[in-house]
Amino acid sequence: MTQDGHRLGWKDWLVLVALSALVLLPGLASIPPVDRDESRYAVATSQMLATGDFIDIRFQEEQRYLQPAGVYWLQSFAVAVSGTGDERAIWAHRIPSFLGILAAVLMTGALATRLYGSHAGLAAALLVATSFAVGFEARIAKTDAVLLATITAAHLALMRIYLEPVGHWWRPALFWAALGAGMMVKGPIILLFVGLALAGLLVWDRKFVWLKELKPLWGVPLFLLIALPWYVAIGIVSDGGFYAEAVGDSLMGKVGESQQSHAGPPGYYLGLFSLTFWPGSLFFVFAAHWAWSNRGQAAVRYLIAWIVPAWIAYELIATKLPHYIMPLYPAMACLAAAAIFLPGQARSPLWVRIGAGIYAIVWLAFSGLVAALGPAGLHWAEGRLSPVLVMAGVAVFVAAALAVGLYLTGRRQSSLLAGLAAGALGAVTVYGGTLPRLETLWLTPRIVAAVDAHGDCTPTRLVTSAFREPSLVYQHGPYDTVLAASPIDAADQLAADMDCSLALLDATEVDDFLARAAAIDVSLEPLALIEGQNYSNGDEMALTLYRASGNAPGTDG
Repeated sequence: MTQDGHRLGWKDWLVLVALSALVLLPGLASIPPVDRDESRYAVATSQMLATGDFIDIRFQEEQRYLQPAGVYWLQSFAVAVSGTGDERAIWAHRIPSFLGILAAVLMTGALATRLYGSHAGLAAALLVATSFAVGFEARIAKTDAVLLATITAAHLALMRIYLEPVGHWWRPALFWAALGAGMMVKGPIILLFVGLALAGLLVWDRKFVWLKELKPLWGVPLFLLIALPWYVAIGIVSDGGFYAEAVGDSLMGKVGESQQSHAGPPGYYLGLFSLTFWPGSLFFVFAAHWAWSNRGQAAVRYLIAWIVPAWIAYELIATKLPHYIMPLYPAMACLAAAAIFLPGQARSPLWVRIGAGIYAIVWLAFSGLVAALGPAGLHWAEGRLSPVLVMAGVAVFVAAALAVGLYLTGRRQSSLLAGLAAGALGAVTVYGGTLPRLETLWLTPRIVAAVDAHGDCTPTRLVTSAFREPSLVYQHGPYDTVLAASPIDAADQLAADMDCSLALLDATEVDDFLARAAAIDVSLEPLALIEGQNYSNGDEMALTLYRASGNAPGTDG
């Protein structure tokens, strides 16, 4: 490690990359495609590669106009470079998410190092890398990991301009380029996170002169050069449909009313924060009093403005998901690291110490939940206990308890090491050691294996009715998977191409399927039974794979 100056050496960067990879990579390739959003992104990406149309976004024949094309392009590039297009390897689609998180981790390290020294920089970066929600997003092929990278980049540039308003061209260039990239990833969400911080600073400081260093005369054209071409193209291709759906229905709908059952009252993020930013939540809460006491420092003011306005806004927005405030984690990590490593800190008042003790109990309860997720999850889903996972869970909780005890007794840096160890081991245990082994929940890989074993054609056309999750469309293939409207429709679809088709029916719909097949003179042969739980809706499923034989004179019955 370098001396505690304001720059990380190349060895520090290598260590940071290596430690982040050790925490973030386990499970990336072994966790099957996740329903529903990840698999929808993967299907649309696969179709982009198959058709060569990188403007329009589709899930089978349906338009998918919820987000811009940026992440689809990144996934397409990753799949093409990896050479896995025909294999439908989900890990290739996840590479942009992993790299997005890694970039955010490194930028957090650079930012905290510049502000508070190299030790604080490494600490802040690892607090982001080990946080529970970040670990999940690094392993799933969606937009949020890449969005985190673009927002962190924009804040890195804006903060440097705010603190040192001198003429370095790269700062405004990075700022406007990050805004443009963020617009291509998730639309105007990046403008909310950056704009609220900027507005908060302007209200707080009542100083505007530094804004000229943003260089809007050439910065705005750079922003438009990155974002505008695709938005114009998709408007033409969709005849305005993209704007109606993405802005009118998706974006504005999330503000006014909850979408897709993702509702929550104000305080939702406050209640989940101890878990989603775990283990960093402990150190951020313990740093809160220090941060407010030092709000006279420009850097602390900026970090507070990064966090508070956006957090309040998201508590008021109707649609809520745990990862929505993830772009605030780099700022939280910087404050947490500063409170640990800056020398000469006064003893906290009694009421702060009492509050810290109470929160420590709450945080330990969440630590127990994380520690139990591995062994308890495997036992619940598969009915067995893993001694290795049990021991890992115990180690996670012991490390978390040590982190609390060491911090409360003044040994903050040792506490940080214990907390990071708990976070790293918890991530590896849950994401690498548990989730890939929950076979009861992973129905799609077993269905595809059964189709491959019994199909007479390459490819085999699969007709499915009750189980219509996007992971099946992705893993079996968007052009070879038919989502039947009903069990009756499934029988008709099977009859239309009996030689190269199989049908998948749940026990709840078999009677209607069999009756329709008999009516159109199609004999059926059951081939395989796949049982498990559809975790997307909680339904227990008993899925039978059928082959057809016999004449099918028509589908009118």
